[in-house]
Amino acid sequence: MGNTIVITGGGTGGHLKIADVFIDEFVKRGFEVIYIGSTSGQDIAWFENDKRLKKAIFLTTSGVVNKKGIQKLLSLFNIFKRTYESLLILKKYNVNTVISVGGFSAAPTSFATIFKKDCNLFIHEQNSVIGTLNKKTMKFAKGFYSSFYSNSAIKDYPVKEIFFEKRRVRKELKTIAFFGGSQGAVAINNFALNLASRLNQMGIKIIHQTGAKDFSRVKNEYEKLKIDADVFDFTKDITEKMYEADFCVSRAGASTLFELCANNLPTFFVPFKYAASNHQYYNAKALLEKNLCFLENEDDLNIDKFFEILDKVELEKISIGLREFIKPNAIEKIVDDILKH
Repeated sequence: MGNTIVITGGGTGGHLKIADVFIDEFVKRGFEVIYIGSTSGQDIAWFENDKRLKKAIFLTTSGVVNKKGIQKLLSLFNIFKRTYESLLILKKYNVNTVISVGGFSAAPTSFATIFKKDCNLFIHEQNSVIGTLNKKTMKFAKGFYSSFYSNSAIKDYPVKEIFFEKRRVRKELKTIAFFGGSQGAVAINNFALNLASRLNQMGIKIIHQTGAKDFSRVKNEYEKLKIDADVFDFTKDITEKMYEADFCVSRAGASTLFELCANNLPTFFVPFKYAASNHQYYNAKALLEKNLCFLENEDDLNIDKFFEILDKVELEKISIGLREFIKPNAIEKIVDDILKH
């Protein structure tokens, strides 16, 4: 195996979090890492100025799923062009190991890896429903890693160690957190505001991540209610917020879900209903089947039902169950497996 590794993929935070964990681990082991992403999505914001990287390359790509007619043909033609660009990059840096974390950002380099005979492709699939790209490329991969599929060599999900370091078993409900992700979730924001007065009367403190677009509105609504909530749009210290919370309401993207598991934080999941193949619902359903979370579609949210859950929730039992559900050091195990090839 050469000393230069390529990590490709992204578009959204879930894919990018996994890319970030892979970069950390390979750099720690003395490898040079090149990241190849897209000019679309959040890739540039995450990795453009990342000093861990030998190089960050952003190709002009966009998604193909949900496009039709001429737009779909143009997108496919563009991916073909960027695949050729990726192939030149792999040859220039003598790369023979590529890790794809999925998303449309990964398409050109994944295809280029397949075309380059002396290059091995490894795939990490975050979600319970395999993404469109990964379905097409997994049969060419040397290794396929997933927490949801029995054919995965390593089942544990790569979560940063800090989430395990900050974990604790919850025993009493004093603080509740609402997390809509870095982009925010209006449905969760509105639900939190509808619950706020009653939570305040119960003496339960509120932590609320709103997302940038809805921050001012939500902050103003708490002020009108005269509730001293911890309201913020985005923070890189989300582990501190999780540590403070005893219960959580959250979207069910895979990275967020497993971070909450690692933190042992009992959660009421509200999946993003427009997620591809409804994968957020099925992510959370895997936990629900083990009685380790609560799950409700956003169109079915009910205030009284939520307070019934709060009244009966066995925080300690769920926290301990979550501790057994996910183990630390997953990224070390996955990279160990990759390096065997």
